[in-house]
Amino acid sequence: MPVECREKIVDERAPSPIAAALLDHYDTHARTLAWRVPPQQRKAGVLPDPYRVWLSEVMLQQTTVAAVTGFFNAFTSRWPTVEALAAAPAEDVLAAWAGLGYYARARNLIACARAVALDHAGRFPDTEAGLRLLPGIGDYTAASVAAIAFNRPAAVVDANVERVTARLFAIETPLPGARPQIRQKVAHMLPPDRPGDYAQAMMDLGATVCTPRNPSCLLCPVAEFCEARVCGIAESLPVKPPKKARPQRTGTAYWIELDGQVLLVQREGKGMLGGMRALPDDGWSARRNGNAIEPVAGQWTQVGAAVAHVFTHFSLTLSLALYRGPQIDKVAIENLSGACWWPVERIEEAGLPTLFAKAARIAIQHR
Repeated sequence: MPVECREKIVDERAPSPIAAALLDHYDTHARTLAWRVPPQQRKAGVLPDPYRVWLSEVMLQQTTVAAVTGFFNAFTSRWPTVEALAAAPAEDVLAAWAGLGYYARARNLIACARAVALDHAGRFPDTEAGLRLLPGIGDYTAASVAAIAFNRPAAVVDANVERVTARLFAIETPLPGARPQIRQKVAHMLPPDRPGDYAQAMMDLGATVCTPRNPSCLLCPVAEFCEARVCGIAESLPVKPPKKARPQRTGTAYWIELDGQVLLVQREGKGMLGGMRALPDDGWSARRNGNAIEPVAGQWTQVGAAVAHVFTHFSLTLSLALYRGPQIDKVAIENLSGACWWPVERIEEAGLPTLFAKAARIAIQHR
């Protein structure tokens, strides 16, 4: 980048005007979100329930606001407090989470709720350091809850904030190497009186104006401070490392139906889709293809349709086989790990992960 692009702005700029302009814009244009207290109420001293902030932040990890909102409303209606969530059976929470993906978050959610209820009398710690000691809470979530729920001066950096900051300061170091510099810039701009609103204003700007493609620079409240805009490189930042090709795996799911009920299993508590109800499968994983060994001997029919699913580290093509053999021995099949019989007409209530829910719908069509 030409040196003169930077010099036009950097030497004349202090960070405080950026935060001030951003907060002025947020006061008028803040998104209305189910877990958010509007800026006008926050100015009057109203802070959100830490439980709702924490729950929303866990759900929003690698998931869009549009996808999360319905789940958040359902969770808070069913479990309105952290104590209620802590007392819920794990299988109920996992079933309610089905469809949100990244199921380790749900297991961590249960562990964290129980730690808050049992070890902290139902109150979340109000500092970053205290929050980081809870199960499943890392640096980002700790900073977010501390800033938004407790108005602590914490630097909250998600993907939206990374993008806004990289563009404001024309940070061309590729991610993840740029993250320490980005975090330093975010912390340096942090207004001590409104850190929670500042965090949410940065997120909103990245989500609605400073978008990955075609950023709306003409509408941006901090465009005058943006080095990347002046240099004409906004859309190219932040610089991301080349994506690695995802391995392609194959596997098979098995539909065993008897007297209007289908056999489900509960997956092991850790690992891929851990603790979730699912159809039996042939042991596929991120590291290997399935072994195509049926859970019981007998006549099986391969269904022509397959389910394509993309996980974080690999892609899976899941075939489906239906049991067509003689009357099955219920006792023998129930030796499968966590086996249970579930009414086919209520399969939507089983809380199957998206992958297996798709497979179940195909099986029902080919019964």
